[in-house]
Amino acid sequence: MVAVSLLFDLYVLNGLKTLVADWQPKWLRSLITLGYLVTSVGISIAFLSGLGSFASARGMTPFHEWVLSLFLTFLITKIVFVLVLFLGDIGRFLYGMISHFTKSKHANQPFFPGRRRFISEAAIFVAAFPFTGLLYGMFKGKYDYRVHRQTLHFANLPEAFDGFTITQISDIHSGSFDNNAAVQRGIELAKAQKSDLFVFTGDLVNNAAWEIEPYLADFARLKAPYGQFSILGNHDYGDYIHWDSEAEKAANMVKLKEHHKALGYRLMLNENAIIEKGGQKIALIGVENWGRDFIKRGNLDEALQGVDKDVFKILLSHDPTHWEDQVRHHPTTIHLTLAGHTHGAQFGVETAGLRWSPVQYKYLNWAGLCNHQNRYLYVNRGFGFLAFSGRLGIWPEVTVITLKRA
Repeated sequence: MVAVSLLFDLYVLNGLKTLVADWQPKWLRSLITLGYLVTSVGISIAFLSGLGSFASARGMTPFHEWVLSLFLTFLITKIVFVLVLFLGDIGRFLYGMISHFTKSKHANQPFFPGRRRFISEAAIFVAAFPFTGLLYGMFKGKYDYRVHRQTLHFANLPEAFDGFTITQISDIHSGSFDNNAAVQRGIELAKAQKSDLFVFTGDLVNNAAWEIEPYLADFARLKAPYGQFSILGNHDYGDYIHWDSEAEKAANMVKLKEHHKALGYRLMLNENAIIEKGGQKIALIGVENWGRDFIKRGNLDEALQGVDKDVFKILLSHDPTHWEDQVRHHPTTIHLTLAGHTHGAQFGVETAGLRWSPVQYKYLNWAGLCNHQNRYLYVNRGFGFLAFSGRLGIWPEVTVITLKRA
């Protein structure tokens, strides 16, 4: 990928030279081209040098994520620039061929006419859109928290729970945070919802338990009258970095579970809890991670042990493919499943007439609400971010779900 990026640099430089050919003084032309080359190649070298440490005991730090994000921003911008330039070059090639065969052989007409400046200007104009958009996502978008509200109606919801509210956040990925004040705004937004129940649906950290430690007191402020419950996500198991021993990895998991307790969350490991209100009950079920292409430790049958088959049930399961492959077809009806994991790819478009993200080519249900025969799934878009240090179009989410009796 780095080699491809450097090849693009040669083409981009050629286009820039056309753009600044008439600029005066000469040193300004050199400054533009040299400045671009030094910046782009420098980012590529920084990215290349950081590859070896991604799997270290610290994993991908915010610095690594910034380098990766800048590399991707430049790469995507270059691709767009080169595409426009290439289309222009095809045009002048065809023009040269036509001119060669229709004009006199003695005409002083080059076979491949020089590139016109407006083609380079058009390439700059078009490439500016992904460049500025991705930079916005990196500096502002990743902390642009939004509240998504859903009201769901169920015929068998106990009357006492009519109007019961649940605040859900997911995929905190605390190891990626680089702006404490911005994180506090997201926490305050979740706290301000004042829901009856708070749930967290996995990926507290990127890899290691220590990543959440600077934020324990902050996320511990998320309280609800009927309790705070959490589950593990695929990143919480520490499978994506190097450990010196299995004992060290096991100790990290022990520490992570202690952190859930310090946050005031009841960590649910293939188990259930009964929530009572007004003498009536609903069951909250939590499983370990189960993903089609990830860790499969979730055991729904084990988690359902002791739960009345007729009671209203809410399941916390990190990966929505668990719902797709098992939950919606399970002989026991799970009325509502709350998941996360996809982040909505942190990039996409969600408008009234268009809903698209590249993650949709991997996940059937990648954000928001889905219903299969009155078994609902809600996929939270994530509170944090991972790898790409930004969000564009798919903003960080606090979910508020209101249960209503049909």
